[in-house]
Amino acid sequence: MASLPSSSNKHCLFCLALLFLLIAIAASSSSSFLSYDALTAGKFSGAGRLRSLLQAKKDCPIDMEGKNYTIITSKCKGPNYPPSVCCNALLEFCCDFVDQLNDMSNNCAETMFSYINLYGQYPPGLFANQCKDGKDGLSCDSIAAQKEKDGIKTSNSSSASPPPAVAAALPLLALPPLIYFFL
Repeated sequence: MASLPSSSNKHCLFCLALLFLLIAIAASSSSSFLSYDALTAGKFSGAGRLRSLLQAKKDCPIDMEGKNYTIITSKCKGPNYPPSVCCNALLEFCCDFVDQLNDMSNNCAETMFSYINLYGQYPPGLFANQCKDGKDGLSCDSIAAQKEKDGIKTSNSSSASPPPAVAAALPLLALPPLIYFFL
């Protein structure tokens, strides 16, 4: 006859279930960072380009062709391309749809950067090389705060910060990001 689980086993099972719940909540929450994977999607070179050609990606659900890229092209100008100006302009443009850009199963980031480079005629890899922030990528928090201050509702502003329980568990769940994927 099988024995009943001990109280310590029940406690371990409860902790494991709680961990999976926190992972599910964290995975479903909206991102407030433009990931380095998305940022480097516009930097096509060597093996990175071959890898992207071999991976079948879904079409972007956003009409990237119809976007107004003058937010970037009017501010980020050569020959110096000031990093703070260019990176802030990039964030101002893309933070409203950052979740779609971070989704590496679609071609949103590649499509966006192809139009940015077409209209701005920027050097290859300009944004990937200049725009560095934290380990998670470029933070959209300052852009969301500015838009809320100006009275503009962003798609991520309602969930820019996760609930306290999730926020406390995120450092435990974080895995090192795959930055410099195309470098």
